[in-house]
Amino acid sequence: MENLNKLRWRCRRGTLELDIMCQRYLDECYQQASLQEQHTFLDLLKLEDNELIHYLMGNKTPEDNNLALLVKKIRQR
Repeated sequence: MENLNKLRWRCRRGTLELDIMCQRYLDECYQQASLQEQHTFLDLLKLEDNELIHYLMGNKTPEDNNLALLVKKIRQR
């Protein structure tokens, strides 16, 4: 898995809301998550900000089930 400092940097997004939500998940959940969920988080960080904000603000739901479950978890934090 990626170094936490690199992931922390990748959590810095284009908006404060995205920064906070991604960083909170990283700090509170990532290390205890399953390998599958960690990989899904890496996939989430690859998304463009405009797509990610729609998911994390609840305007859209990802088609991928693993991604949808992770987005739900992040939104509940």
